[in-house]
Amino acid sequence: MRTSIRGSRRLGALVAVAALTTGLLAGCADDSDNGSSNADGGNAGGKTTLTVGTFGVFGYKQAGLYDAYMKLHPDINIKENVTTRTDVYWPKVLTRLQAGSGTDDVQAIEVGNITEAVQTQADKFVDIGKDVDKSQWLDWKLAQATTKDGKTIGLGTDIGPMAVCYRKDLFQKAGLETDRNKLAAQWKGDWAKYVDLGKEYMKKAPKGTKFVDSAASVYNAALGGESEAYYDKDGNVVWDRSPGVKKAWNVAMSVATSDMSAKLKQFDPTWDQGYANGTFATVACPAWMIGYIEQKSGDSGKGKWDVAAAPTAANWGGSFLGVPTASKHQKEAIALAKWLTAPEQQAKVFAKQASFPSTPSAYAGLKPAADTTAYFSGAPITQIFSESAKTIPTQFHGPKDQPILGAITDVGILQVEQKGKSPSQGWDAAAKEIKDVLGQ
Repeated sequence: MRTSIRGSRRLGALVAVAALTTGLLAGCADDSDNGSSNADGGNAGGKTTLTVGTFGVFGYKQAGLYDAYMKLHPDINIKENVTTRTDVYWPKVLTRLQAGSGTDDVQAIEVGNITEAVQTQADKFVDIGKDVDKSQWLDWKLAQATTKDGKTIGLGTDIGPMAVCYRKDLFQKAGLETDRNKLAAQWKGDWAKYVDLGKEYMKKAPKGTKFVDSAASVYNAALGGESEAYYDKDGNVVWDRSPGVKKAWNVAMSVATSDMSAKLKQFDPTWDQGYANGTFATVACPAWMIGYIEQKSGDSGKGKWDVAAAPTAANWGGSFLGVPTASKHQKEAIALAKWLTAPEQQAKVFAKQASFPSTPSAYAGLKPAADTTAYFSGAPITQIFSESAKTIPTQFHGPKDQPILGAITDVGILQVEQKGKSPSQGWDAAAKEIKDVLGQ
C-alpha cells in the first residue's frame, strides 16, 4: 500500500503508499502511533483488545471492516495504531521486535521491508501461513513473505499496479489531449514519452501549475516496471550497475533538471496541499494512490481527475499483515489477520478506496465505489489496474531495498531537484549514502 505510498497505501499505499503503496508509501488522516498490544492491549470490559499497527491508509476502518469483525466476534475489541510515514514506522517496529515487547498484535509490513523481515526478523513473527489456503494469493506475492524453509510471516494485502492520474481540466487549459485512451497511446512503452508530454504541457501550463509532483515519483514508477532493481535474482547487490535503476534515474533526471516538477516530497504536508490546490497536473498512480488523491484533493478535485494506463506495467507498493511472537493474543491476532486479508475483505477495501487486491479470485467482481468512479471522471479503474497487474514483471527484492530507495530519492534526486546540483553530483551523494547503509 504505500510506497512506495503505501505510498505506498497505499503502496506507499503504495504505497503507500505506499505508498504504499498500499504504502505505497501513503499518508493518512490519523497519525496516532499511540500504543501497542503490550502497552494497552489485553482485556477491556471482558473483551480481548487487539491492536493493528499500520502506516498510511489501509482502508480497514474506512471500509467498516473492524466494526464488521467485532460484530462477528463480540469478545474482540480492535484498536488501530497508525503512523503516517513508512520511514518512521518500520524503524520503530524493528526496535520493538528486537526488544520483544511493544509490538502490535497485527503488524503491517510494507513491500520494501518484507525481505528484511523475512531474512533477519522471521523468528520474531509467527508462521501465519499455517492452516490457510495459500493459493488465494498471487504466487509472487506470497513468495515475498516466505522464508527459504517455508515459513510465511505475512499475508498479502494489496499490490500497486500502475496508472497515471491526471487533471483533465489542467490538460485542457494547456491545450493537450484529455481522452484517457489517446493519452495512454501517446506515452505507451516509455516513461521518456511521458516526460516529453510534460515539456509540451509547460509551454502553456495554467498559471501556478506544474506537470508532475516530483521527479522521485517518476523514478519510482519507471523502476517498478523493470525486472531488476537493487538486487539480482541471486540476492547480489547491483544497485550501481542495474540497467533498471540507470533507466529510471535518467528519466527522473529529465524531470528534475526541467521546469515541469512541483519539487514536492511525497507524503509531506506540502505534497498534500499540492493536491488540494491543484498545483500539479499528473502523478504516477499505483492503485492505492486513488484513495489518497480523493482524500487529499477533496471536493476541489471531484470530476477533474482522470486515470490513464501507465507507459509500462509496473508495481509500486503493497503490504502484508504479520503477527509478532511478542503478541499476547497470537491466536486471536492470527484469526483477525487472515480475515482482513481474505479475498472478500480485500474486495471491500477496493470498493472503498481502490486498493488493488493480491488475491486474484477477487478480480472478477471488483467494483470501485460510485463516488470514486465519479471523482475520477468515470474512468474504468478496475480494467486499467487489472490489465497492469497481469503483466507486471517479477522484481527481486533485498533486505536493504528501502534504505537504498530512500538514498536515491530523498538524497540523490532531491539534491538535483531542490538544490540545483548536477545529476552526477546527485548520484554521488546517493552513492555515498548507500555505501554507508551497506557498510562499504
